[in-house]
Amino acid sequence: MNLMKQFGDMAKMVQAAPALIDQANALAAQSQAYRQQMDAMAVQAMTAEPAPGALEPIAGVDLERYARIVKGIAAFGYDETRLPAVAATFGVDAASWAEAQAGWGARIQADRGVGRRFNDLYAVV
Repeated sequence: MNLMKQFGDMAKMVQAAPALIDQANALAAQSQAYRQQMDAMAVQAMTAEPAPGALEPIAGVDLERYARIVKGIAAFGYDETRLPAVAATFGVDAASWAEAQAGWGARIQADRGVGRRFNDLYAVV
């Protein structure tokens, strides 16, 4: 009796196989499409140019100075509360730094070209 049940289960499995194969193929196609989309986004992020005017200084702080200040907190264990003091060593007062920090952060988030340029500068300063 047990042998007959096994044969029945095997027959059901064989009948279900085409549908399972179709599902697997559909998942593979979705995965490939997603991978291509991610590759395209990566290329775009690596080659994006800033929008016109997006590199204009904010409160007198250009992007290179911003990158230097942000990287300057590495000496303090990345303690962000030290940013105003580091900014002061670059000649930027606390109010200007607050405006520049908020403005550059927003531009970097909104414009892939600005983000790419910031990353390039941060790597070399």
